[in-house]
Amino acid sequence: MEFPGLYNYWITIVLMMVGFYIVIAHDNLIKKVVGLNIFQVSVFVFYISMAKVRGGTAPILDAGIEIYSNPLPHVLILTAIVVGVATTALALALVVRIRNAYGTIEDDEIEGQEDDA
Repeated sequence: MEFPGLYNYWITIVLMMVGFYIVIAHDNLIKKVVGLNIFQVSVFVFYISMAKVRGGTAPILDAGIEIYSNPLPHVLILTAIVVGVATTALALALVVRIRNAYGTIEDDEIEGQEDDA
């Protein structure tokens, strides 16, 4: 295996680390949601990369086709995208509620208000 042949896996690793860093390093709740979404996209890229079959076609039976691609990972990713959008909407709704309750979306300021109470 050559390095250029594995570029999609390197992209996956970079996206995963960037998303993980954003979640850990930032105190802003919106940035944490964005970091989770970046991490989630890296998982999508990984699954789609694993599902690719060189020379494979859609699983439609035909006389001249011998190599087929499995459509299941792509269907699972479509479902995961829908779940990801719903999760993001819920997270943003929670951020709005937290902003209304505490007046801020910074994690350290919220913890400081909780300690004072």
